[in-house]
This record gives sequence, structure tokens and C-alpha cells, in this order.
Amino acid sequence: MRNLAPYSFFNAFSYAPPLIGFASTDRKHTARNAELSGEFTWNLVTRALTEQMNATSTTADTDEFVAAGLEAAESVDISAPRVAASPVSFECRVSDVIALRGADGQAFTGVLTIGEVVAVHIDEAMIAGGVYQTALAHPVLRAGGPSAYFEILAEGRFDLIRPR
Repeated sequence: MRNLAPYSFFNAFSYAPPLIGFASTDRKHTARNAELSGEFTWNLVTRALTEQMNATSTTADTDEFVAAGLEAAESVDISAPRVAASPVSFECRVSDVIALRGADGQAFTGVLTIGEVVAVHIDEAMIAGGVYQTALAHPVLRAGGPSAYFEILAEGRFDLIRPR
């Protein structure tokens, strides 16, 4: 069954190899599917996709593309589908599934699933001067609490030059 899930606990871990991952409170739907199939896709959530993203947080056993009213797009290098309307998607092969533990060594039901990005899809409208422009996509991010989100807007941008 096709599955989607909004993960607040998501991050990029490495440029080389390109690794991203998400943490799940247990091996439910997405974590289980990724572990069993050895692959997953990551799809950027934009402001326009926010309501559909929220609909995918269901725990029901259903095709979440259908339940959220989202069209699937075929991936190039893996069998897991992408969200067609997302301007940025990564195809990933699972490289590690790590059982989460507390500082005292006590195991929890949660897992960290890490995948190597094997294909990248970016809408060319999001690229200027050869560089991906984050704000053009209007991505959203979780902002603490059970219902708070923020949209990334161009006016929030600032640049820092790293010291040498």
C-alpha cells in the first residue's frame, strides 16, 4: 500500500555520500516500509501542499496518495513513487536503520532511518543562476507545539560568509 508521512524529525546528514534521514516513534507505516523495501522518497512540503501533507498523518491503513488527493509520479531509480506536485523530491536507498536509545542505553520503540540520495528531482523554476532558491518553493516547516508551522519566505533570508 502506498504510504506518505509528514516527518518533523527529518534532516540531512552528509554531502558525500548524500545522506538524509527521519526518525519515527516506532516502526509504523513509513519506517517499516522503508526498512522492508530498502527505499523511500522524500518530498518537499510547500505551502500549497500543506493541507494534503496534514492528511497523510493518518494512522489508517489506506493509500495515502488517494486519501490526501495527491498524484503520484514514478521515480527513476527506485520503485517508491514521488509526490508529483512537490517541486523537490529525493529518491533514496536505505543505508541504515538505527534503533533509538536513551543516554542510559535503554531502548525505545523509535528508529532513525537513513537513506542515500540516489536521484534528485527539482523543478527548474526553483533554480536561478544554477543555484536552488529555497524561498521560491514556499516550503513549510514544523515550528514547535502540536499545530505550529512556518512558511519560508524570501524576506527571511540573510547571508553569512564563513571565516577562513
